[in-house]
Amino acid sequence: MPLTRDEDIADLLRNARTFAVVGASDRPDRPSYGVMKFLQEWGYRVLPVNPQISEEHVLGEFVWRELAQIGIPIDVVDIFRRPEAAAEAVEQAIFVGAKAVWMQLGVINEEAAARAEAAGLKVVMDRCPHIEIPRLGVAKAGEGA
Repeated sequence: MPLTRDEDIADLLRNARTFAVVGASDRPDRPSYGVMKFLQEWGYRVLPVNPQISEEHVLGEFVWRELAQIGIPIDVVDIFRRPEAAAEAVEQAIFVGAKAVWMQLGVINEEAAARAEAAGLKVVMDRCPHIEIPRLGVAKAGEGA
């Protein structure tokens, strides 16, 4: 079951330090760009992932082609892909040992969520951290509760 209780989602956000954003964009008018910027401002390390703009930089961070290239621990894989493409991102998240997958608003894939949970990952689905962090009163990363 994806996390639905506010306490569980807040706990995930409090304990996370690194977000990999699959489907990252270099265009400021795109939702993924706005969420990446918000997460950075909130103290999280954000690692953009998008094969179409890999090896460029977005918001000061190198853009990776795929999660497996990153090589550092990832707490949350934030998925900005169509629901049917979420399964591939979940498989990559499992492969790299991420702690959680977060499927953005409108990204609902029950099979991918079940696969992530079976592999021991926490799952948030059809939500946005840009909305949930202020709504839940989560302190900036590294500042405590």
